[in-house]
Amino acid sequence: MDRIILRDLAFFAYHGVYQEEANLGQRFYFDLDCYLDLSIAGISDDENQTVRYDHIAKRIEDIVTGQRFKLIEALAEAVAKDLLTHMDKLQSVRLKVRKPEAPIPAIIKDIAVEITRKRKDYGL
Repeated sequence: MDRIILRDLAFFAYHGVYQEEANLGQRFYFDLDCYLDLSIAGISDDENQTVRYDHIAKRIEDIVTGQRFKLIEALAEAVAKDLLTHMDKLQSVRLKVRKPEAPIPAIIKDIAVEITRKRKDYGL
């Protein structure tokens, strides 16, 4: 299956279990693989035959900055469900949410969750 790929999409938001995370906020990074058939778009050069990556990025931004989640698992699920619900051409998405400034007593690059969801997972 073909895919649209977005890497290191970053947003500043206020997600996390701890009150400090709600007060201070931090960056969240997204990596996405959006699976769909790109053959018609490739042949026709018609933007209406694909899913525009700027529209994907905007939908993610609206979710990330528009509501607060305690868990990045819930944030990832909300993003996957939104994209598959509102973008009919997408068949499935694989997304990773990274949180590089997680408040844990260790030196880490980041913590992350990764999920893969298909349209059927949401009854679509």
